[in-house]
Amino acid sequence: MTGYGKSVLELPEKKITIEIRSLNSKTLDLNTRIPSFYREKELEVRNIISEKIQRGKVDFAMQVELNPAARTQKLNADLIKQYIADFKEITPDVSEADLLPVVMRMPDVMNFSQDDLTEGEWNAIRNTILEAVNALNQYRNDEGNVLEKELVSYVNNIMSLLTEVEQYEGERIITIKERFGKKLEDLKVEIDQNRYEQEMIYFLEKLDVTEEKVRLKNNCEYFIQQINEEGSNGKKLGFISQEIGREINTLGSKSNHADMQKLVVQMKDELEKIKEQSLNVL
Repeated sequence: MTGYGKSVLELPEKKITIEIRSLNSKTLDLNTRIPSFYREKELEVRNIISEKIQRGKVDFAMQVELNPAARTQKLNADLIKQYIADFKEITPDVSEADLLPVVMRMPDVMNFSQDDLTEGEWNAIRNTILEAVNALNQYRNDEGNVLEKELVSYVNNIMSLLTEVEQYEGERIITIKERFGKKLEDLKVEIDQNRYEQEMIYFLEKLDVTEEKVRLKNNCEYFIQQINEEGSNGKKLGFISQEIGREINTLGSKSNHADMQKLVVQMKDELEKIKEQSLNVL
């Protein structure tokens, strides 16, 4: 499920921005971008996120902006000497004093160092990470509430279409009997009426959809029940939607009626919407 969370920590010597994004994924796929100064805490960062997020392709980014006044500056004497020596080879007549202003504009002649990471600073950063993760989860919860309404609507549509099937069941039996009767008349042959009735009953039993309707209704109700359950149930909803699809397919293969088949097609359309959206459910 998609989501986004952001939190900012303002310290006297630096500003730390935490951003976390997520996309759909069957498992937790976590990618982190952490400044080298905090690299030792990467495992703890991963543990913090994995405790709060179970699924998703998650991108975690930590950005640090140091205040210039808080940075300790130190000359890189060895590099400065090397720059001067290199310039002297090119322009031996120029004095070192004249070369120094040029050298001081070269890369890395000044080192900026920070104090060691303190426990207090890390605790503040940890809380900031939790704030960003909680913001992400709230984003996903809001999206999930909208998604829940859509899924329930799709399932209710299937159950509504199922009730419409009943109006065609009696007509379907009559149509089948009439069709067989007409074919027998066209053949102009004598038949054993008792045997004919037995075969007809056997054939109609094969086309009976009572069990499919009951199972389809139960699966739809179970789907809605699981949506309202606490915890992660996205995979379970996927399994239930497969069972719903199986009953709809059987209903269609047994229908032998154009209007019933139209209803089955509409059910399948609603089911495809359910399957697509179920991938977004944790």
